Amino acid sequence: MKASAKHFFARQVIAYEIAAFAAVILLLWLDEFADLPSRLLGAEATPVNWRESLFESLIIAALCLAVIRLTSNLFQRMKYLEGLLPVCSACHRIRGEHGDWQPLESYILDQSDAQFTHGICPDCAEELYPEYNPYKK
Repeated sequence: MKASAKHFFARQVIAYEIAAFAAVILLLWLDEFADLPSRLLGAEATPVNWRESLFESLIIAALCLAVIRLTSNLFQRMKYLEGLLPVCSACHRIRGEHGDWQPLESYILDQSDAQFTHGICPDCAEELYPEYNPYKK
């Protein structure tokens, strides 16, 4: 994903978050002035309390800002590997941007925040360690 596409997607997600919080605040005020439970469910009518709605709106707005900040931080930390990666079919090294060939692990470590751990797949365990294969039943 290119940087501009990544930023567009981040802005789009944040716009949806803002719209959702705005809808909640709008519903809160609509309920306050239209008394929706009384009209829709036949509940006892309640008087308008704009101070309470204002306080609730401020709390929701503060939560909105916190969620938007967390989302923005999350998108800033995200890194992508994309496009064609020229990989040697024999040794699995990758050709970097400057034409140098690097081991797969070091290339991914340089390009992202991923961490590697090593294990062994069932096929290789059977081939290399048939007597100690942990996948054997």
